[in-house]
Amino acid sequence: MTKKLAETALLTADAAGIRLDHSAVPGSDVAGGTPTTGFTDLGAVEGVTVGIWEITPGIVTDTEAEEVFVVLSGRGRLTFEDESSVLLATGTVVHLRAGQKTRWTIYEPLRKIYVMPPDSSAGS
Repeated sequence: MTKKLAETALLTADAAGIRLDHSAVPGSDVAGGTPTTGFTDLGAVEGVTVGIWEITPGIVTDTEAEEVFVVLSGRGRLTFEDESSVLLATGTVVHLRAGQKTRWTIYEPLRKIYVMPPDSSAGS
C-alpha cells in the first residue's frame, strides 16, 4: 500500500507542542542564567533541513549557521557583533548568516522553526 500525499507532506501537526529533550548550554557559551536548549529536525527537502529549536531564559553567545527562522512563541533579543539587535517575538522572521557572532537574551522560553540549506555550519 502506498502512502497518501498528505502523509508524505506533513512534517508535524503541532510545531508549537512537539516535545523537545533539553540539555544545558555549554558553559563557555553562557553569559547569564542557566539556559537549556532542545531541537528536532523534522525533515529535509532536497538537502534543506527544517526543524524546531527551543531555548529557556538566559543569555548565550553563538557563532551562527546559515538559516532562516520564524519565532513560534516566546520573547527575547538577538544582538549582533555591531550591537544592533532584533526583538524576538511570535511571528518574527530572521535570516542568520554562517559565521555571524550573536548574543541571545531570552526573557521567556523561545521556540522557533528553522530552515537550513545543505552543508550549513552548526549553530542555533
